Amino acid sequence: MVSMITTIALNISMIVALLVGLVAFLIVGMRKGFTLNEMGKMSLGAIKDSLVVIKVMLIIGVLTAVWRISGTITVFVYYGMKIIMPDLFIIITFLLCCLLSYAIGTSFGVAGTVGIIFMALARSGGVNPIITAGAIMSGIYFGDRCSPVSSSANMVAGITETNIIENVKIMLKTGVLPFAVALLAYIVLSVVNPINQVDQGMIEGFEQEFNISFWSFLPAVAVILLPLLKVGVLKAMGASIVTAALIAWLVQGESIYTILRTCIFGYSADGSGLTTILNGGGLVSMIEIAVILVISSSYSGIFSGTDMLKALQDKLQSACTKMGRFAVMIMMSLAMSCVFCNQTIGTLMCADLLRKPYLESGGSKEELAIDMENSVILIACMIPWSIGCSVPLALLGVNFTAVTFAVYMYMVPICYIFTKKRWFKTR
Repeated sequence: MVSMITTIALNISMIVALLVGLVAFLIVGMRKGFTLNEMGKMSLGAIKDSLVVIKVMLIIGVLTAVWRISGTITVFVYYGMKIIMPDLFIIITFLLCCLLSYAIGTSFGVAGTVGIIFMALARSGGVNPIITAGAIMSGIYFGDRCSPVSSSANMVAGITETNIIENVKIMLKTGVLPFAVALLAYIVLSVVNPINQVDQGMIEGFEQEFNISFWSFLPAVAVILLPLLKVGVLKAMGASIVTAALIAWLVQGESIYTILRTCIFGYSADGSGLTTILNGGGLVSMIEIAVILVISSSYSGIFSGTDMLKALQDKLQSACTKMGRFAVMIMMSLAMSCVFCNQTIGTLMCADLLRKPYLESGGSKEELAIDMENSVILIACMIPWSIGCSVPLALLGVNFTAVTFAVYMYMVPICYIFTKKRWFKTR
């Protein structure tokens, strides 16, 4: 915990903190009578189990880059701006962020592209930027939570050993009521905060930089439609990448070398125009999170093999029996998110600590997965000093008060508390 807080304060990669933690846990394991060789084997077994998730993460990095160069993100924003009506600005902002985050599976990517554009439109059109940012936060974490190509959703499925498509189905069902509440709230806020004008210069800027073509929608259609047709997520993402690469070559006129370089190192716009906000993505962008998952997986192996957390897990199991599993999950989500300031680490720690209490108190792996998706995945992004909250808000140029209007984010756990019995046992 001390090393994590130190790395955040000094703006150092959290990989350093995780390595310090790994050394600390190895020392504890040795004091409990285990050898380094034994704990190495424990870690290796857990790391092997995480390789599927890491592979998905790397593919997502390629996907987000090739969508940028193919104009897929651009056409969504372009036509979204075209259909904006004064009384519908905030609701269109929310829905467009939902659609794109579900299609591309990334919160930061959507916040740093669509979010920035619509914040600029809000400021120039006289719309409250705090409310607009709240709608954007709700939208970007809609897809981050329940998209089949979301890195967090795939991570949860991987560490709980559950099926991502089945998880997505339940998440969509448990998200209907929160989505409806958020939709109603943003309709009201749209009416009372209409936009005065839409900056036509932005629309013209996209027309100059990209060939606006309906073909650019195809990569999104592939990644959304194919999983619904029972095509595997990895195959759907592969099809989307190939489709986007072909569009970048044939429609946008990019060279094969440029496309391949973009897949690896991310998209980088020429010059300093409007399209520079699309910069990012690529295989390299996912290396740090892949390393974090490897180190965190080694934690899980050591925890499981040495029973290091048994005393705490016994107390948590007793609490699950007395209070209910989801109530305990909420409390642990808040604690882990506040301490580790990161969605990924918070999720991994909740899984490590609560897997055994869940299973031994009558729960299932599927229940554990959905409970994490409806708690820590979103709660970690509502803590002011957490990366999942501070980074998007910094990109949008607003303060923490915007989370007040991120209706969908806090309605998911609130609604789930009262409706969980429809999907799982109440305890």
